[in-house]
Parts: sequence; structure tokens; C-alpha cells
Amino acid sequence: MWRIRFHGRGGQGMKTASRILGTTFFLAGYEVQDSPRYGAERRGAPMTAYVRAGREPLYERGIITNPDLIVVADSSLLSLPLAGVFQGITQDTVLLFLTEDPELKFPVPEGSIKAVLALPVSLPIDGSTYHTRESSACAGGAAALLSLPLPLLTQALAEELDKTPSDLLQQNLTEAKTAYEKMLQYRKLVKETSVNLENGYEPPHWVDLQFEDAQHSAPAIHGEATSLLVNTGAWRSMRPVIDPDRCNRCGLCYTFCPDGVISLSTEGLPVIDYDHCKGCMICTIQCPMHAIEVLAEHGGTD
Repeated sequence: MWRIRFHGRGGQGMKTASRILGTTFFLAGYEVQDSPRYGAERRGAPMTAYVRAGREPLYERGIITNPDLIVVADSSLLSLPLAGVFQGITQDTVLLFLTEDPELKFPVPEGSIKAVLALPVSLPIDGSTYHTRESSACAGGAAALLSLPLPLLTQALAEELDKTPSDLLQQNLTEAKTAYEKMLQYRKLVKETSVNLENGYEPPHWVDLQFEDAQHSAPAIHGEATSLLVNTGAWRSMRPVIDPDRCNRCGLCYTFCPDGVISLSTEGLPVIDYDHCKGCMICTIQCPMHAIEVLAEHGGTD
């Protein structure tokens, strides 16, 4: 069985990448699972997606804890323990990064990973829109590492992006093919691992908890403003920046900010709390003066 785990931020298309790769496996005759995992967070929050593929029926379910291949769309996730990029890695795990850094200057564990590969970014970084081209590049690179045929990859991509405008679809096809060709030289690097059959399955070690009176086990939060301790600004991949010269102090960004991270100074100028701004960009939509610029938080996909 092949076990592939995608890591990215909401809005970077890792759910789409897993579907493209999963469909490619399916077209190649494999039994396939593909599923994303994320909550109700906005774009920029860490998320994962999983693909399992095998020639026999798949009995594993849930998250992939021991991946054969890890695909990372945003290297800034390595500084977030919550993202769990290195969870379950072994000496046979292969990592694929979509990055502009060819030297891979990341805090990657040594001695426990078979190889760390860089997929150079050819995407234009305009810092203003989200699109699926990152997902197509990641899916294309993964397909090459897994020795899947290029024609099936392009067919899968066209099926998954069938409602995409023709010009953008062609751009995605180009990104997928470019990534595929760059990674093709490493196509035998990722090794298929064994399947956990039912007769060799080891049940989990359950812990029986004694019933407690609700007065003890019910949740009780007495501290105020505890959410301030969670710097959700680390989810952000786009940063709103206010131009004070163009701002007319109307306060609409302050009014419409769903997380209440915009305050007003004594002069009426909006001030953004970047520790908790998640980068939803609602403020930029509401600003009538177009005084809020959108900048890439992490230098694009890196």
C-alpha cells in the first residue's frame, strides 16, 4: 500500500492535490482513499490531506500516521508544531517540498528520512489571489515519485478541475507536467509498504476511565481572554497592510473584522493585531478607499 500525506495551509489546494493524486491512482487500477482533514478555520490555517492506494481492498481508515511520502506546500509550516509535518516519519519516509529554496534550509530531522527533495517553484507570486496551481504542482511531483503515468495524471487533473476556465486549466496542466518531469528522476525513491491485514492487526491499548461526577468532569473555564494566548496569526499566508495616507478613517474594516483584531487609534486610524489576524482579507473587501494592500506573508509558497 502507498500512504501519502499532504501538508499545506487552507487555500493552497492540498485537498485538491490529494484528489488529483487519488484519481490518478484510481485510473491506474488501484483501490484508493483520499480525504482532507481540517476544521472550521479560515484560509491560512494548517491542514492535511491523505491518500492511500493499493492493489487490494483497503481496510485502514483515518489519518495516516506513518506516511511513505510527505508533500509540503508551505515550508513555514515546519515552525508550527501543530502542523505535525514530521509526525510518524521513519527511515524510509521521503519528503517533497514545494519551495524556492534549493538548499532546503529547513529544520529537517537527520538520520530518520530517506530523502528530502525540493520542487522548485515556477508559480508567479502576486500576493493577491488563491488558485489551484500549487496543488497541481504538488500532485504532479508526487505522481512522478510514485511512478504513475503522466497521461493518467493529466486526465485526472482535467477531471478534478473540469469547471476551471480553460486558460487556468492549461496553466495547471503545465505546472503538473513541469513538476512531474522535475521529479521523474527520483521515481523509484518512494517504497510501497506492507498492508496491515486483519489477522496481523494489533488492537489499540484502551484506557478505561471511571465515571466521575459531572461537577469534576464537566468543562470549566474560569480564566478570561485565554484565546489571546493562541497566536492564530501564524495561520496567515496573506497579510493586510493599511496605507494611512489613503485611509479615510471610516472604520468599516474595524466594524466588519470577524475576529475583532482591528482597533482604532485615538486619531481613528485602524490598527491590526497581527498576532491574531488570520488573513481572511474581509477588511480589504470592505475598504471603499482600497487603502489596504495584500502582501504575501511567507514570500509566496515558501
